[in-house]
Amino acid sequence: MPLDFDAAKNIANVLTEALPYIQQFTGSTIVVKYGGNAMTDEVLKNSFARDIVLMKLVGMNPVVVHGGGPQIGSLLTQLNIQSEFIDGIRVTDSKTMDVVEMVLGGLVNKEIVSLLNKNQGKAIGITGKDGNLIQAKKLLKKSAIDSKMMDMGQVGSIEKINREVLDTFKESNFIPVIAPIGTDRNGATYNINADTVAGEIAKVLDAEKLMLLTNIAGVMDKSGKVVTGLTTKQVDELIEDGTIHGGMLPKIECALDAVNAGVRSAHIIDGRVEHAVLLEIFTNTGVGTLISNTRNFDGE
Repeated sequence: MPLDFDAAKNIANVLTEALPYIQQFTGSTIVVKYGGNAMTDEVLKNSFARDIVLMKLVGMNPVVVHGGGPQIGSLLTQLNIQSEFIDGIRVTDSKTMDVVEMVLGGLVNKEIVSLLNKNQGKAIGITGKDGNLIQAKKLLKKSAIDSKMMDMGQVGSIEKINREVLDTFKESNFIPVIAPIGTDRNGATYNINADTVAGEIAKVLDAEKLMLLTNIAGVMDKSGKVVTGLTTKQVDELIEDGTIHGGMLPKIECALDAVNAGVRSAHIIDGRVEHAVLLEIFTNTGVGTLISNTRNFDGE
């Protein structure tokens, strides 16, 4: 159905304004970690899907990595399986791992794929087990109390990302949707933090951007104001003086690690805002906190 003149004119004006940004990022890889409210609110889910589909349509290469903690917790409760957390990490025994794999690799992953496809995209869902994409090992965490190494069960850390698998998507019209599950050399399955997976994939693909969707407005200063345009040095200073602390630290560390490894910029953005991903790309102010390493821009 054709648009009326005014609607078409408005679209033309928007596209004209966006064209420099589109040209700037055409061919660029942008890794997006999808989670939080954006995964549960129907309006936000569809705005996210349209953002990702449009990115692919205009020549960018979006890669989606998703979490699913609340969904895992809900099913564990229904099955009367108790959850134990150590420093925010879910201890994952064999029964819990079965649920994690069912939820992340099945229910959540396929829902996101269907959502993208419904919004005119071409998405394919995979886990880190497919094509041996994520090679992992058991994560051993040091206790903050007595410095002993704690066994977290089937929680893993990343040894290697198989770039060949990801390159097949870059050269096609398909959008990869990745569940953060990996395997070791013996075929054991591991539950891996989704932020960590997104960061490692961004590094391996030499991504232009790493975007981490959250349920807060971004990194805030001590007065509660969102700060952005930060260098890695400034972020280190904010951590040192205690401005960045608690639950934000893991995301910040993930962002810093990616940027220090060559990813041009990392963004911690407010997933509660409609079209947050496109707003972060196509506006000067964005909807969160941008972190960059000035060395990337200076060519050093």
